[in-house]
Amino acid sequence: MLKRALEFEQEGTSFKTTNERIVASRKAKEMILGLNEIYKETKDPELMDVMKRLTVIKQKIEKRLKGRPSS
Repeated sequence: MLKRALEFEQEGTSFKTTNERIVASRKAKEMILGLNEIYKETKDPELMDVMKRLTVIKQKIEKRLKGRPSS
């Protein structure tokens, strides 16, 4: 799980289409939740750091999905 998360992080965030963004957001959420289960047992600070970085990536993707509010 950690290896997949690090690979996802290294891929970059050039998600062009809305579908790619949705898939990436779901993938990030899945990895965060999986790492969290492992973190609950091990309390490894490295896992927490990875989860935080993935959360930032996920938030950026979701912000882009929501778009700008119309005035």
